[in-house]
Amino acid sequence: MVQSALISDDYWVPDANQLVTEDDTPVDNFASEKQQRLLAGSLYSSWLGRTFLAAANVGIFNTASEPAIVPDVFLSLNVQVPENWWEKQSRSYILWQFGKPPEVVIEIVSNRVGDELGNKMRRYEQMRVSYYIVFDPSHQLGETTLRIFELRGIHYAEMSETWLEQVGLGVTLWEGVFEGKREVWLRWCDQGGNLLFTGDERAAQAEQRAAQAEQSSQHAEERAQLLAERLKALGIDPDSL
Repeated sequence: MVQSALISDDYWVPDANQLVTEDDTPVDNFASEKQQRLLAGSLYSSWLGRTFLAAANVGIFNTASEPAIVPDVFLSLNVQVPENWWEKQSRSYILWQFGKPPEVVIEIVSNRVGDELGNKMRRYEQMRVSYYIVFDPSHQLGETTLRIFELRGIHYAEMSETWLEQVGLGVTLWEGVFEGKREVWLRWCDQGGNLLFTGDERAAQAEQRAAQAEQSSQHAEERAQLLAERLKALGIDPDSL
């Protein structure tokens, strides 16, 4: 039984030191791990000017009487990782400390034992997570690759659109190369469907712009030199212009 701690004269909270915040059991696979980093990393690289916490494989405690549920990725707005994140009470997302549930939880399906459309969905529903996203790239649960649920009232309703209005973000399926692997990836996007880039993608874009600017400068110099030669052929000193 988890003990409680008195923090005021009439308010008790569970003692986080009694929670099992990690059990050191490796449970994931290469494909899921890459997908998790793509989703979390692109937020920190491109969704700038906002306060949020995005994490992969970090436990969420809704109540002290239940073990943590560990989503593949979650996004919580207007919160940050505590400064003392190595301390026991700061290693996990404990709702009674953060004061709110995450807005988005994403599960990446790699087998049928996760019960993503059963018990997991009910727990996130009870937790009041605004959006629950199930990405099933290998079609373990059916023919649908991407399913998005929005909390409406006390239950989830499946959405046909991919724009998460309450968050100001969208999701999309993108076929491309990430870290050397060509796959169909789940990506964040803006309302216009433009991807949120990873740090590597942003760096590559910057290099491309720099190369284009350099090429344009070289072309301008070549044109200026050609024009000067034509003026000289006409007996006009280009420096006098």
